[in-house]
Amino acid sequence: MKKILWCLLSVLLLIPFNVRGEQLTLAENSKSTMLLEASTGEIIYQHNSHEKFAPASMTKMMTMLLIIENIEKGVIKWDEMVTVSANASGMGGSQILLDTNEKMSVENLFKGIAVASGNDASVALAEKIAGTEANFVVMMNNRAKELGLKNTNFKNCHGLDAANHYSTAYDMAMIAKELVKHEKVLEYTKIYDTYLRENTENKIWLVNTNKLVRFYEGVDGLKTGYTNGAGYCLTSTAKKNGMRIITVVMGEPDSLTRNKETSEMLDYAFAQYEIETLLSTKSVLGKNMVEKGVKKYVELVPVEDVNVLHKKIDKKKIATYDLKIEKLKAPVKKGDVVGVLTIHDGSKTSRTINITVKEEVKKANFIQLYFRYLADIINGDIK
Repeated sequence: MKKILWCLLSVLLLIPFNVRGEQLTLAENSKSTMLLEASTGEIIYQHNSHEKFAPASMTKMMTMLLIIENIEKGVIKWDEMVTVSANASGMGGSQILLDTNEKMSVENLFKGIAVASGNDASVALAEKIAGTEANFVVMMNNRAKELGLKNTNFKNCHGLDAANHYSTAYDMAMIAKELVKHEKVLEYTKIYDTYLRENTENKIWLVNTNKLVRFYEGVDGLKTGYTNGAGYCLTSTAKKNGMRIITVVMGEPDSLTRNKETSEMLDYAFAQYEIETLLSTKSVLGKNMVEKGVKKYVELVPVEDVNVLHKKIDKKKIATYDLKIEKLKAPVKKGDVVGVLTIHDGSKTSRTINITVKEEVKKANFIQLYFRYLADIINGDIK
């Protein structure tokens, strides 16, 4: 009997098991996978997330990021007209059928990228911003480095297969995380269908390549992709109950599998997780003196909501934060970064959130400073 029990024990020791249940598997057909919550940046699930693959038209997320950033900087305007080059109109793959020398607004070209994944529209706007597509690609790679992406290299702005054009699910998710900060982009990526040149003979109907914007509640972006080299790819984002989820799948066998497995990842995230807002953009973190300001003190606030992610069945995380404030000197505008808030919520890595002022403080003139000095003496603040 002892020999039998010993044999059974030996066999059991050879069988792998997990006391917490079977290991989670999502998007099993995807070559590279990411699932994260956008506001915290916390990764919920990943598989081969740093392995390099062709990203196909998910490349256009970086293209859209640079476009929206240049619009916000005033380099180009939404209503500005762009003359389409022969290079842009001659692009193959998905397109919005631009003609050489045709004029189209920045907004409609952006819509053509966001909805129909137009390669021609991507090149037209790249040339408008940087002069040539090659110059724009340099901007794309520089922006990737600024975001800390180590496994991404772009060779074009549209995503057609090219030697040494690659990225990873992790890097694509980080670009998406940056892109969704610009809510204006989501106004276009959530469109299911629309028209360009609607009142002309060249009217074209655009239908979103991301079908989940219609068939999955809360999905409002972001970008599909397909080439022979890349397979079927999708970076998707959805928001429910104040929580924004980002998913990435790469190298899926077909579009149906791509959409199904993306939907399952979204289902899992929204069913299992929730976020708690630790601080909002209205939360006052304290006051700080403003040297030579019209106001002597100004209140400090985070530039964005500070959220903590946790599983619904778990106890809420106990989060703490530290503040590091720079010396303030007028003028100071709302939105200016004046310090950093570091959050500790039990995660392996701490997060940082920029701090700004609650209101603008203009520089005081000599007379204002003089009377403040007298008031300080009277009040005993200066002895």
